Amino acid sequence: MKTNASGLHPFVPSGSDYAEALRFFEAIGFTKEWGDAEYTGLRYGGAYFILQNIDVPVWQSNQMVVLEVDDLDQYWAELSELNLPETFAGVKIVEPTDYPWGRELHIIDPAGVCWHARQS
Repeated sequence: MKTNASGLHPFVPSGSDYAEALRFFEAIGFTKEWGDAEYTGLRYGGAYFILQNIDVPVWQSNQMVVLEVDDLDQYWAELSELNLPETFAGVKIVEPTDYPWGRELHIIDPAGVCWHARQS
């Protein structure tokens, strides 16, 4: 018998302001499960990752994470009301767009990491 993976929990860099990154992720739907000054476990439904208090711009500008949601249009509506680019420095958001691999929206977080949100 071969072992199967049952989850994947990536580490995501916070960028230069760990507290601001935590506020951002809570604003977009994640809740803090545990944390200290270096690492915080964040969950949004079945999605989970560990925010790491680290600032490595070359890593951050090249990292991408996929977040699957049950209703992409509803998530877009929720995000649109938050005025994220005006509230968080460096944040960008792109409305749902059709790509050859599927329909998704993009969020650049405060550290520069690109999040692809798509419907599961």
